[in-house]
Amino acid sequence: MKDDQGRQVTGKVRWRRFAVLAVPGFAVTAALAVALADGALAASFAVSGQEFKIRAQSMEGDGFAQYGGVDRNARGKLLPVAVTAIKSARIHSLCQSVVTTLPMLGDISLQLTAGGGSKPVEAENLFIDATQMSGDASFKDIEIGRDASTLNKGPANAQGLQDAFGQQAKRIEISDVRQTAWATNAGTFKLSGLDMKIGLGRKECF
Repeated sequence: MKDDQGRQVTGKVRWRRFAVLAVPGFAVTAALAVALADGALAASFAVSGQEFKIRAQSMEGDGFAQYGGVDRNARGKLLPVAVTAIKSARIHSLCQSVVTTLPMLGDISLQLTAGGGSKPVEAENLFIDATQMSGDASFKDIEIGRDASTLNKGPANAQGLQDAFGQQAKRIEISDVRQTAWATNAGTFKLSGLDMKIGLGRKECF
């Protein structure tokens, strides 16, 4: 490279500009590491490393919040999730399943159902760390794009990182719910009509 007078010029790094661009990325990484160390993000325990499936006819809840988080398994692997948090939830016709593959035996399925009929599953301070979610949803008084660290409509500790995307609503109603998740936490979880089955083969909720 030559300057305006034709003299050879060696390449230079504009360190001030580099610092302006790099520092935010380093700051986010550091904040994430600190939050993980403090147990402030997503599941407060090491997840199993196996995702499970959740299906429900419908779910309604008061005090909804959603933001990004990270789970961690026993090997230290970080797993990105969308954290759905609800102060008080009612779940109709719940199905939860997980499939484990074992040597010699092959697939073994564990399936749990509850909340059929007139008695739904009830949960307080419910947290679901999901990688996929679908259904027909409606919200009351929703705020989309709010800073995740300022969320205040969900459970008391339902907040993400500063400057990260979050959303919240006074009330949520979802029908034909389907989720794939790493973990579920709840202050209380009442399973009316609980039925659990385990058997050979792949038998999932969806």
